Amino acid sequence: MPEKVSVVTLGCEKNLVDSEIMSGLIHQRGFSLVQKPEEATVVIVNTCGFIDAAKEESVNTILSLAELKETSRLKALIVSGCLTQRYKQELMTEMPEIDGIVGTGDFHRINDIIDEALGGRKPVYVGNPVFTYEENMPRLLSTPSHTAYVKIAEGCDNACTFCSIPIMRGKFRSRSVESIVSEVKSLAAQGVKEVSLIAQDSTNYGTDLYDGFKLPELLNKVSEVEGIAWVRLHYAYPGFFTDELIETIATNPKICKYIDMPLQHSEDSILKRMRRPGRQRDIRELIAKIRARIPDVAIRTSMIVGFPGETEEDFNSLCEFVRELKFDRLGVFAYSQEEDTPANRLPKQLSDEVKQTRAIALMEIQREVAKENAAKYVGRTIEVLVERYDGRSDVYVGRSQFDAPEVDGEVYITGCSTEIGEIRRVRITHAYEYDLSGEGIA
Repeated sequence: MPEKVSVVTLGCEKNLVDSEIMSGLIHQRGFSLVQKPEEATVVIVNTCGFIDAAKEESVNTILSLAELKETSRLKALIVSGCLTQRYKQELMTEMPEIDGIVGTGDFHRINDIIDEALGGRKPVYVGNPVFTYEENMPRLLSTPSHTAYVKIAEGCDNACTFCSIPIMRGKFRSRSVESIVSEVKSLAAQGVKEVSLIAQDSTNYGTDLYDGFKLPELLNKVSEVEGIAWVRLHYAYPGFFTDELIETIATNPKICKYIDMPLQHSEDSILKRMRRPGRQRDIRELIAKIRARIPDVAIRTSMIVGFPGETEEDFNSLCEFVRELKFDRLGVFAYSQEEDTPANRLPKQLSDEVKQTRAIALMEIQREVAKENAAKYVGRTIEVLVERYDGRSDVYVGRSQFDAPEVDGEVYITGCSTEIGEIRRVRITHAYEYDLSGEGIA
């Protein structure tokens, strides 16, 4: 009987892609993949180690799954991902329940690690994170069949003072255009209609391989793949957002009019201590330029509150900035003091209570902004990618090009019969804080 393997994924979409590749390699080896960990003889936990809350979730998940050794057939518990890349020694020393670990640059060796773990050798495969996968690696999608993430680069060179990503993911390294296009063709052949291009810093794509910024060229080539209807861009670093990129998004009908661009703060003093590009004036000019050229664009951003030295005045100014700029989507994070990062050593660290209070207050402001933004869709007809059917309410549920999977709003569709994975025209009749509803058009 082949071993039964379950892969549990925590954290971001980049981790999800790594898990899908590990699953493909495991399947190729002849092991049996199962969804439920309690049915598995081998469990792999792909961890996140970005902030304290993510690390805590990862540790709790490992300990919870380790209990299956006593109550089920589990033989080996393997831990992978960012937490292992950063804390390999601590994990092996303090958590004897772990039977093997693999870092972010070695997950392609997962079958060797499984073999060694089952043999009782407790392997540790954590080297320098320099590996970048190419399109010829097997991959089993865990997303719905009509949508997939495509990783276009690994690592980051920006050295923001609050961020531990370079420690866990290494230096920035792009995949080749040919590799990415080849993978997208393979995904399209499987029925994928929407691809979301992801990297820690997507706008820097290609600078390490070619003679400049190549993201516009990549977007155009990906959009030419037959069967792909939507191309979505995530994690655009504002310092490298060129006029050519704006023009490409504006003029290519397959590229979603959706920009995910983490700004992190509005105030110059905080941006400087964060080591972020430009200042508030630059941000305002960039947002204005994007909206002037792409009037229907939806802009998602994220803000960090409670950064060391953030005064009440700084926070109030950030709140006014969010009210004024009216971002379509906004994520708010309370600053997490991460060891081995420069911000960890900054003076004037704020209490958790202050940070959490500010995060809640800013999200309340954004809730009103989102409600106002959603109202502008009422009366319009938009395209919606149908994702599921809600039998209790007798409605189909999907997303517009202005909403990314998992993190943004949904559209509830009435008055039509359709297929999951189809793109339907919907006339919007109602708007809520984050979601829309409307009637399907034949």
